[in-house]
Amino acid sequence: MCGVLGLVSHEPVNQLLYDGLQMLQHRGQDAAGIVTAEGNKFHMHKSKGMVREAFRTRNMRDLVGNAGIAHVRYPTAGNAGSSAEAQPFYVSSPFGIVLAHNGNLTNTAELYENVCHQHLRHVNTNSDSEVLLNVFAHELRQEVSGNTDHRLTVDNIFNAVSQVHKLVRGAYGVVAMIAGYGMVAFRDPYGIRPLALGTQVGEDGKTAYAVSSESVAFNALAFDLERDIAPGEAVFITLDGEFFSRQCSDKAVLSPCLFEYVYFARPDSVIDGVSVYQARLDMGVTLAEKIKRELPVDDIDVVMPIPDTSRPSAMELAVALDKPYREGLIKNRYIGRTFIMPGQATRKKSVRQKLSPMETEFEGKSVLLVDDSIVRGTTSREIVEMVRAAGARKVYLASAAPEVRYPNVYGIDMPTREELIANGRTVAQIAAEIGCDGIVFQDLDELEAAVKALNPEIVSFDSSCFNGVYQTGDIDEAYLQRLSAEKAGCGSLIHPSKMEHSISVSGDEE
Repeated sequence: MCGVLGLVSHEPVNQLLYDGLQMLQHRGQDAAGIVTAEGNKFHMHKSKGMVREAFRTRNMRDLVGNAGIAHVRYPTAGNAGSSAEAQPFYVSSPFGIVLAHNGNLTNTAELYENVCHQHLRHVNTNSDSEVLLNVFAHELRQEVSGNTDHRLTVDNIFNAVSQVHKLVRGAYGVVAMIAGYGMVAFRDPYGIRPLALGTQVGEDGKTAYAVSSESVAFNALAFDLERDIAPGEAVFITLDGEFFSRQCSDKAVLSPCLFEYVYFARPDSVIDGVSVYQARLDMGVTLAEKIKRELPVDDIDVVMPIPDTSRPSAMELAVALDKPYREGLIKNRYIGRTFIMPGQATRKKSVRQKLSPMETEFEGKSVLLVDDSIVRGTTSREIVEMVRAAGARKVYLASAAPEVRYPNVYGIDMPTREELIANGRTVAQIAAEIGCDGIVFQDLDELEAAVKALNPEIVSFDSSCFNGVYQTGDIDEAYLQRLSAEKAGCGSLIHPSKMEHSISVSGDEE
């Protein structure tokens, strides 16, 4: 999962992009990058680390211009240890393009062979985002080749996006800058990954535009949420602030990622017309009904969230069960989100650093812990051990999401079935593995209904990590096995021949 941000304004945007990235930090902690556009010239800085670590004053001074794009990254493809994999990516032809991408492509190898390799386009990293950039660049070149003056038109841009939709499979929310022209943003035809449009009208009457993975970024920038960019839609804003939009896919359907509402998005975001906070409150209500059927409610003394994402669900659940709500686990806010930390050992170590139990809240009590989801089980197991050591008499666990039984291939780092605690286990076996006295998972139908009730225009969801149904229709057993092999370091979803032509690039990590 990553976060993207784009701005076209009538004033310098470097500070605005930095502030907006801070609001999207929860979507990626591995690397950050900003590119600004000054006329026909780009200024770029990207580095490993959190936003506050990646940029220094000297870097910000160099990022001049009234338009730009930015990115925070956590890796689902490519090498997490390399600054060269940080985004945005750049190609010089045609015109000069920089691109930032949130999501994951499922036909990267095919795209590399049929577009990049065949048309002699160099890809320097293992990132599917760089492949996507080169596919878009190639289609732009094809469009403009028929123009006698070699100038790019708005129709050319939208036609190129239409071709991208036909060629590319997977999930993608994209912001890009075309040197001398402006910013283009587009979203995959299923709307799996979110993308929102914001506006700000200045005192001079001029409108500035912003595009972000989440509407919460607009809050810090004093922009208004205009609307979500529709699945398959593209928008283009010139450097002078002219706005254009077009539906670029004839197969578009709104089927957003259900896990955004469960875990990834900030509660103060609105995604596809749904308040994430309200969705999480409603998840708690439906979960409470199942708990009444499956756990000895009279034996529960107190309800506690596993901070932070589960708080809204836990609060409503406690009300529905008529049980006290308490905060017994105190979070160290300087430790990153364990779910998106690469490496099992890193995640396990960080749990004890991140959460500290207050013994007075646990001693002699039967506790119902509420979490947003249970993926690998590492965090849950460690927390149950901590809570028991703090004196809890019994520990029950409730998940606002169903069992995660399948890999997610659209940009969330749960790539192999072997890593998922629910894989091949019953609910009782999961409870035994975690070490709790009982566990309840949300029903998928109830979860989908709770979110859809807030926006009936949502046709369906990408619930693939829960039910194994992949929206793009191209995921089979062979693909999942290749994905497992890649995760284990045995291969690449980009064709191996690419590696023969790669070079090393040292990023600025100061």
